[in-house]
Amino acid sequence: MHFFENNDITSTIYQQAISLSISKSFAEQRRGKVNLVESQGSEQKNRRRKLLSVEETARQEKMVADHGKEHFRQQVMATFFAQVNKQVNEEFDNKAYLYTSVLNIEEEAPTILELLSLRSTSINKIKPLATSLPWLAGDLISLVNKPQYRKRADVQVSDAKLALSYIGLDNLKLVMPTFILKHWLPKSTAPFNLMKRKLWNDSLSLALASSVLAEHSGANTYIAFATGMLSNLGQLAITRCFLNTYNRMYKQELRDAFDAKDKPLHDILVKIENPPELLLEQLVLRSSKLSAELVEFMNFDRLPITEPMFDLAYTDTIDKMCPIAQIVTKAKAYVCYRNLAKDNLINTEEALALFESVKLNKTELSLLKKSDIDHIKLKFN
Repeated sequence: MHFFENNDITSTIYQQAISLSISKSFAEQRRGKVNLVESQGSEQKNRRRKLLSVEETARQEKMVADHGKEHFRQQVMATFFAQVNKQVNEEFDNKAYLYTSVLNIEEEAPTILELLSLRSTSINKIKPLATSLPWLAGDLISLVNKPQYRKRADVQVSDAKLALSYIGLDNLKLVMPTFILKHWLPKSTAPFNLMKRKLWNDSLSLALASSVLAEHSGANTYIAFATGMLSNLGQLAITRCFLNTYNRMYKQELRDAFDAKDKPLHDILVKIENPPELLLEQLVLRSSKLSAELVEFMNFDRLPITEPMFDLAYTDTIDKMCPIAQIVTKAKAYVCYRNLAKDNLINTEEALALFESVKLNKTELSLLKKSDIDHIKLKFN
């Protein structure tokens, strides 16, 4: 978000929060909590000064050889990482490709989100759209069959249309954005194995926190919830695209080195790990702008979230943002703080500076602290 990046203090905190979403160890390392392990085998001060000429020659030859290997390794890594960055930059510039091929966004999903914002909508208007998406129909059926939502323990729902009627419009305003965004999550975030869950948890918490603040200020809670949820869309697209591209290119490099019988190159490639710094750079630079551009592709006419999405991406002061964007920015600051505080990655001074920057007052902060922003609460008659 441009707002957080525009300030030195909030920029550091924002980047730290994104680092934590990639992996805890990476965030700790950036914070300076992980001490670098000193290299072993340094020469002793009192080692004997004279060596047999053969031994000295061998030692020097080994040092030269090791230096050459390390230089070659660094060259291979730098070249490969540059190729990956070039490829993902080209893919990120192609918004249509990200929308249709990376996230696989079906046109029915944005239509459902927009219908739920209208006073004149009805379950009957949503049924044909929801049932045309097999994954969504399955999620709806699974939801109403959960023990806490079943009216009778011995009866299970097997029809998506019946499930929709049972859930009801008010609950669908929480359920639909949640299920839709969950469907767009990366299938896997290896080697950052916990990242998928963190992306999901952060998106849900941000949406719920936005809804809480919207209700407090008298704003539309559904619009705030949907904007908060979709504001993380860019992070999902970048993570999904970056990891897929990196893995595809890495496998190809390994295959090419093997086919060419280039053992030195192959040995180096085998030991290369996906560096979190590359992913962090893309997330920081692109995620909020990409969220806005992808939402623009959804062509919302009556769901007014495109303007706040662009405010989140490009506006540098909170006073210049529209009310919904201000709400989501405050929610984002609180979720960042909460995540970092759980792992002791933010101090009191930084937290106060973060809250002050987004004008999150004591009443709002107290409200968020006592609200459950981790679970959706559905109400059934």
